[in-house]
Amino acid sequence: QVQLVESGGGLVQAGGSLRLSCAASGRIFSTYGMGWFRQAPGKERELVAAVASGGSTRYTNSVTGRFTISRDNARNMVYLQMNNLKPEDTAVYYCAAARNGWYGGPWDYWGQGTQVTVSS
Repeated sequence: QVQLVESGGGLVQAGGSLRLSCAASGRIFSTYGMGWFRQAPGKERELVAAVASGGSTRYTNSVTGRFTISRDNARNMVYLQMNNLKPEDTAVYYCAAARNGWYGGPWDYWGQGTQVTVSS
């Protein structure tokens, strides 16, 4: 089983920035598609950003231009740089991995989540 561990969440004021990190176990990290999801209380979990094994990226419209997903295959890490944060970004953020390498899923592995809270 692949293990994913998120870190970097916290409390930040609107307009601020955070960088989330996801550390992945395993020797085949470079072949995975990687994604960041978020879920706010009472709402559905949504895909925020994803990167395929080949490097292609996608973002949900609400974060385009503010968030950037990146990966460091040598370190088995994926990051989500979040700039110009808004209160609407408040959610638990989850790291996920797709064995097929594509950013459309299916998503096979999930981290435990890290809380991001943006205050006004």
